[in-house]
Amino acid sequence: MRRVAITGLGAITPLGNSVEALISGLERGECATQYMPEWQKYKGLRCLVGAPVRMQDEQLIPRQNRRSMGRLSIFAAQAAQQALKDAGVSREELSSSRLGCVIGSTMGSAESINEAFETLIPDFDLSKLNSTKFFQCISHTAAMNVAQYLGIIGTVMATNAACASALQAIGAGYNLIRLGEQDIMLCGGAEGLHPTVVGSFDVLFATSSSYNQAPKKTPRPFDVKRDGLVCGEGSGIVVLEDYERAKKRKAKIYAEIIGYSSHGNGSHVSESKREAITLCVKEALERAAVSSRDVDYINAHATATIQGDKEEAAAIRQIFGDTVAVSSLKGNIGHTLGASGSIELIASLIMMEKNIIYPTLNLEEPDKDCQGIMHVMKPLNKKINILLKNCFAFGGINAALVCKKEK
Repeated sequence: MRRVAITGLGAITPLGNSVEALISGLERGECATQYMPEWQKYKGLRCLVGAPVRMQDEQLIPRQNRRSMGRLSIFAAQAAQQALKDAGVSREELSSSRLGCVIGSTMGSAESINEAFETLIPDFDLSKLNSTKFFQCISHTAAMNVAQYLGIIGTVMATNAACASALQAIGAGYNLIRLGEQDIMLCGGAEGLHPTVVGSFDVLFATSSSYNQAPKKTPRPFDVKRDGLVCGEGSGIVVLEDYERAKKRKAKIYAEIIGYSSHGNGSHVSESKREAITLCVKEALERAAVSSRDVDYINAHATATIQGDKEEAAAIRQIFGDTVAVSSLKGNIGHTLGASGSIELIASLIMMEKNIIYPTLNLEEPDKDCQGIMHVMKPLNKKINILLKNCFAFGGINAALVCKKEK
């Protein structure tokens, strides 16, 4: 099996439209949660807060490409361009069959799907739908649109596993390179914020609804006063590359991926289970050939739901005890759903580079069910050689990725 390096990063997030803006916001301890007054028209929606992205420069994408892109595909295209530039990948390499992309999302563009139904239903008139709306709505819209925009002819795939989508995309790209089927992969996830998506969590009582008038105080991962997640949006894209190829061209290597695992819990469609999380993380560590004692930092999924945080904390406590630093970035950027795994991995790689761990924002008092692990509650200067990134999704889908710092 070939080794796999991460050589490029790109991010569009609620904290800004670049990796630099993301890190700057984390360093300042910013919370991107906002009150969303326009959501009041949706009857029964309890959660009126979200973490939106301020879309910029979308018209730099030619209209011919942009017309088939919903909000999330635009984010993905912009993040992909950033990552390619960061990695120093040429236009010529893009047209090689040895370069592909895997980009996941929870679904197609929720905004576009909603627009399509609002147009269609009053008169049931299909002629009112434009010819490109379908391409904004399909489940593989981000992967398809990025590949078309950039002229990618290698492997093109989409992972649609809700909040595990981005990490599964990176895992799929990792395996394609390990097996020698591709040399370079653009991988990650994208998501668009829309009240219909928020509503899907809201009906399960999984959203934050107690802080509508104090949005900067939510979400609160692991905290005793947490009351649910805050949906966000954006995209995170990483460039994966054959390690020897990257070394030969003297590319900057942010880290080497050394382990990956993904499992289902097989028992509950909406509740995380510590047993399944434990199995997934242990297998990722085993495949990385490292022990729990070797891990320096865990970037937790920790969305601030009562059940999810409790189960993840229990799994971390069982495997690592209270000896490994743990933090979640959801307090800063909300839960970016299908993009969360890649956006948060990117931030973790920069932490690894800077030897600093950003704390879990809004975590003031760990809940009793979330204690017994090493919560990072203020910036921590620490050398990170090995990090673990967790993602857990509805449907009982778990994913874990282990990365090692380049010496």
